[in-house]
Amino acid sequence: MARARQVEGLRTIGVDLGGTKLLGVVADGAGVVLAETRRPSGEGAESVLAGLAGVVDELVTSVPAVAAVGVGVAGMVDYEGVVRYAPNIAGIEGLAVGTRLEKACRLPVAVDNDANVAALGEVLHGAARGCREVLVLTFGTGIGGGVVTGGRLLRGGHGYAAEIGHFTVDPDGPPCACGARGHWESFASGTALGRMGREWAARGEAPGVLARAGGDPAAVTGHEVGESAVAGEADGLALLDSYARWVAVGLGGLVNIFDPELVVVSGGLVTLGDLLLDRVRAELPACVEAPGHRVVPPVVAAALGSRAGAIGAAALARRRAEAVAEAPDAREHTLARETERP
Repeated sequence: MARARQVEGLRTIGVDLGGTKLLGVVADGAGVVLAETRRPSGEGAESVLAGLAGVVDELVTSVPAVAAVGVGVAGMVDYEGVVRYAPNIAGIEGLAVGTRLEKACRLPVAVDNDANVAALGEVLHGAARGCREVLVLTFGTGIGGGVVTGGRLLRGGHGYAAEIGHFTVDPDGPPCACGARGHWESFASGTALGRMGREWAARGEAPGVLARAGGDPAAVTGHEVGESAVAGEADGLALLDSYARWVAVGLGGLVNIFDPELVVVSGGLVTLGDLLLDRVRAELPACVEAPGHRVVPPVVAAALGSRAGAIGAAALARRRAEAVAEAPDAREHTLARETERP
C-alpha cells in the first residue's frame, strides 16, 4: 500500500513527438494530467532536440519536483533510445534521444515508439484497463501500433515490433512515406485521407470538401474531409466510407494475427469519434477470418484521446524513475524491464 501511494505521488513528464507536433504533459502516478504544452515538432536533429528540451523546461517550471521524462517518437526506436528510422520527422535518424535529452534536462529519460507508449497509457489509465490482449492503433500523419500480449508490450528482438502501418495491402498502390508502395499507411493514415480528398476534389467529386479548402484542390487535407463529414455533407461522408474500408482491411489482418480482446484507436483522427469508428466496426467482420465462428473484437476510441501517447510516455518515465531509484548508479537506457509491467 505504501509503495502504491509512493508511485501515485510520482510526477513525470511525457512527450509525444509526432510528425507535426510535440505534445508534453506532466502526469501523476494515476495518469492525471497536471500541466500540458504543445509546439511544432521542428525538422532536423538539433531543432527537434531543442524543442524537446524546451517542452521539458516549460513543464518543469510549471510543475516542480518531476522525477523523470518519457518520450514517444513516431519512428523505430531501439532498446538504447536511439531513433533508427522516422519517415515522418525529417532529419532525426540516428538521434540518441535518451542520452542527449538526459544531458540537456538533467533528468532520467526513457524513449520508445509513440504507439507503444500510447498502448501503455491506455492499458494503465485508459480504455484497455484490465485487458491483457490489446491492439492500440494511432492514426495521424502515419499509422503506428502498440501490441499488448499476455499483459506485456510486444517490442521484438530489436525494439521495432508493431510497425503495423508498414505491411503491404497493394503492391501497386501509392507511395508510403517510407519509400515503399502500397503499405497500409498509404491508404489509412490521416495523410492518406487528405490525399483521397485532393483526388476527389480534383475530379469534381467533393464540392463540400473543396469549398472548405478555399476552392483549391491542392489545399485539401484530412482536416477538411473530416469537417465536411461532421457537417453531414454527402461528399465528406462518402470519403469517410471509402477511408473506413481501408482501415478495416488492415485491421482485419491484424485481428487474424493477434486475436486481441480489444482494439483501441488513438491519434488525431479519433476526434471524429463514432462517425468514423461506426464505419470501421461495420466493415471489420468482412475483413477477418471466419467472423461467424469467432469474437470480432470491439473497436473503441482511446479514453485518453490525443493525449494517449503523452500520458503513456509519462508512465514510461515512471518506470525509468523506479529503475533509477532501485539502482541509482546504473546507466541503463534499455526499456525492457521498464515496460514489462503494464
